[in-house]
Amino acid sequence: MKAEIIISGFGGQGVLSMGKILAYSGLMEGKEVTWMPAYGPEQRGGTANVTVIISEEKISSPILSHYDVAIVLNQPSLDKFESKVKPGGILIYDGYGIINPPTRKDINVYRIDAMDKAADMKNSKVFNMVVLGGLLKVCPVVSTEGLNKALYKTLPERHHNLIPLNMQAVDEGMKIIEKQ
Repeated sequence: MKAEIIISGFGGQGVLSMGKILAYSGLMEGKEVTWMPAYGPEQRGGTANVTVIISEEKISSPILSHYDVAIVLNQPSLDKFESKVKPGGILIYDGYGIINPPTRKDINVYRIDAMDKAADMKNSKVFNMVVLGGLLKVCPVVSTEGLNKALYKTLPERHHNLIPLNMQAVDEGMKIIEKQ
């Protein structure tokens, strides 16, 4: 099993941390992993993206031009990456940031209203964890147990009290993702 994933959105949406948590989750489960962020001024509100590859086998190159899974959290990301999803692949988008939804018919398209769910949970910072939950529902590249362990590894100890809330957000994301 190998999953080549791109996550893209505005800086501040937790794109890079989502990729880092996903990569650490793979490491916690003994898988081969690459994590390659792409950002600059994007961290301050432009579009940022991160490529994560999780595999049972050695990974030959972290550089990809097409992906098994694309998670897009804004319109510029959808415009850039929809065409780069492999036929039969998965595209996940947050309904809040997309004006013109995906149009391809040869891929599996899922909508997750993560921004709305984070607002319902009264914590905008769990947005990215809602999205990760949706990903794990439709493409279980890592387990929720591995994800939980990764949170303990990646979050500073002073924030460990927030891990139950983050895991609740993952559960919520698994419930609300919908195939389009």
